[in-house]
Amino acid sequence: MANLRTSGAATGAGDRSRPRAALPALCVTQITSWGIVYYAFPVLDARITEDTGWSTTATTGAFSAALIISALAGIPVGRILDRRGPRTVMTTGSLLGVIAVLDIAYAPDFPAFAAGWLLAGTAMAATFYQPAFAAVTRWWGQDRVRALTIVTLAGGLASTAFAPLTATLAEHLTWRATYAVLAMILAAVTIPAHALALRAPWPPAPSGIVQHPGGSGTVTRSRPFLVLAAAFTLNGFAMYAVVIALIPLLTERGAGPTAAAWTLGLGGAGQTLGRTLYSILARNTGVTTRTATLIAAGGATTMALATVSGPYPLLLLLAVVAGTVRGNLTLLQATAVTDRWGTTDYGRLSGLLAAPTTAAAALAPFAGAALAGELGGYPVLFTLLAFVSAVAAALALGGTPAT
Repeated sequence: MANLRTSGAATGAGDRSRPRAALPALCVTQITSWGIVYYAFPVLDARITEDTGWSTTATTGAFSAALIISALAGIPVGRILDRRGPRTVMTTGSLLGVIAVLDIAYAPDFPAFAAGWLLAGTAMAATFYQPAFAAVTRWWGQDRVRALTIVTLAGGLASTAFAPLTATLAEHLTWRATYAVLAMILAAVTIPAHALALRAPWPPAPSGIVQHPGGSGTVTRSRPFLVLAAAFTLNGFAMYAVVIALIPLLTERGAGPTAAAWTLGLGGAGQTLGRTLYSILARNTGVTTRTATLIAAGGATTMALATVSGPYPLLLLLAVVAGTVRGNLTLLQATAVTDRWGTTDYGRLSGLLAAPTTAAAALAPFAGAALAGELGGYPVLFTLLAFVSAVAAALALGGTPAT
């Protein structure tokens, strides 16, 4: 495990330049950005396809393409963050997000609708967790785990806040008008918040924690980085496939649609619980042990869901436990770079580390559904996903540079 320490001077500089309004602003903008650009789509998709005649495969394909664009755009966005900080990046991303949502709302045909989602992917890269994590990591220094936990706790409320709001709007408006209203909310909340709350000077990277004298290029070509990227990619695929496939799995087990939806929702509550526990775990475990254990725990909960057929309360409990593990995994990935290579090139390294994971998450819904059909059902799919997690956990053991 890399032993990372910041110098007193660097820490002091970070404290003096830390903007007081940044943390609450990022909490609000994460809820709003995720809620509108990401979580509104699953709520509105059925209405979109019914109104336009476009297939569900086409609309979800456009949405998945946005996630892949987000993964690719995250790499250059990370480089800009390292040099200039989050204010320009996140304010511009908010503007692009508003334009993208309005494009989606008023798209006259499917190509225009898909183009709106491609633009939304760029906005995601500039406004979602990665730039927020970069800001918090540089400004909060050694206190970053607490600040990251607060931001991810807020982000976890995005679906809780905006899925019901979107559904309520859609009961009284068309899906196009609903998206237009959401675009106005996105503009009113995120653009001024990013422009005004992130104005503090961007402090230089603390000089006492540089762990890669050959530069970040040396890190990205190193075996630990490549192995860790592979572990996170496999784990991300398994984790997101489980989330999307949970409702059909429970339906196969006899649960009704409402009960299955409650199970998914309470699993999200488990994520929030998990994020509150991460700081304790971080203080008491080494980075390699923590990474492999959490990934393996995710695989264990997946296997439990594959093998336990009921009763429903037990399945509900397993879903909550699985959500708790996922909540920890979000913060594990947010701190992966700093725990191993410091904060000097956090934006670039985290962008490169997250890109294949985000792409895998985008492909997971399609691949999971296709595999379930080929394998003969969702329990067999969950068994396969548990094996994928086990491989990821084994790879994680080699994902830390030697001290």
